[in-house]
Amino acid sequence: MASDQKLILVVDDTPLNISVITGALKDTYRTKIATNGPKALAIASSEEKPDLILLDVMMPEMDGYEVCRRLKADPTTRDIPVIFLTAQTEAEDETRGFEAGAVDYVHKPFSPAVMKARVATHLALRDTREKLAQQLMAIQKELETARLIQQSILPEAVPQIAGLDIAARYVPMASVAGDFYDFLVVDDKRVGILVADVSGHGMPAALIASMLKIALAAQADHATDPTRVLQGLNHALCGKFQYHYVTAAYVFLDMQKRTMTYAGAGHPPMLVWGASADGVRDVEENGLFLGKFDFATYSSVELPLLVDEFGLLYTDGIAETNNPDGVEFGAERFRPFLASQKEVTVNQFADALLAEVANWSARPEGVDLDDDITMVAFRVK
Repeated sequence: MASDQKLILVVDDTPLNISVITGALKDTYRTKIATNGPKALAIASSEEKPDLILLDVMMPEMDGYEVCRRLKADPTTRDIPVIFLTAQTEAEDETRGFEAGAVDYVHKPFSPAVMKARVATHLALRDTREKLAQQLMAIQKELETARLIQQSILPEAVPQIAGLDIAARYVPMASVAGDFYDFLVVDDKRVGILVADVSGHGMPAALIASMLKIALAAQADHATDPTRVLQGLNHALCGKFQYHYVTAAYVFLDMQKRTMTYAGAGHPPMLVWGASADGVRDVEENGLFLGKFDFATYSSVELPLLVDEFGLLYTDGIAETNNPDGVEFGAERFRPFLASQKEVTVNQFADALLAEVANWSARPEGVDLDDDITMVAFRVK
């Protein structure tokens, strides 16, 4: 017989049934015989495992339901499809069989043609499942490679700037994300910070986020001018994609002049707090989002840097995180939380904010977020 023929394990304690079944299958499949449950389990667990099992329900020592439960409890045999052979036709009996893990029933007295058709159908379904599992594994490997590549384009560490403490956090909702952050370091007293969010999710958004790395590096010569940085990014991205866009915020921190200069492109405002009793303040100077309109222009606003002041650039995944009732974290919780974070380090603040959002979402481990979360926070010493 051809070695590529599927192997069917026939489990029945009646010689006549065995003869009819093997006779019907012999021209298409290889068969092995077991006349009781323990022998069936031993054959199913052997090195050459059957591709499908035809299992009698009513047998001495161990009935078919128990055999099926044990097969499904064993990781090495649980994927083998089991078709019950039975004279029982009550719905309760069939329900019990499906609960034990069977995929189908063939009722006695059975038609050899019907039995062969059921066997062929479930072997085909198993082959399809195996192919899908292999394809899924290949996709997962590709996503993991993409995740590592994307992780490599993010800064390995925050820059060390005299008079500033900086913290960054990046939490993708899936393997790859559309959020991005990076720095343009001019010297040990001046740094530009970009936070960006690509519309959509998954691989397309991640590829566009990767484009931002190169586009931002090209803006190094005018890092001190946020309007030119955003104009340069928009020019670099326009015409490169059709169905996406990018929001971004860029702030240039000059510790020599003690100023910060901010510009945005359709992005949530920068939030500032801590140095005064004014609570949380918005810093917003928005132009059009990036990558769609080559005529877009941008403007900036300059503010003083005050001792003990915090600043936060972030993506909208924070405010838009839902709790189990579908209620967003939102500004009502976001801003009061920031206002309470004054006597902490910038790293303590960043960790506390992530914990606050995680508590709000109440998601079990392994459940995806609603959106990517990225933040870069700074505190003036």
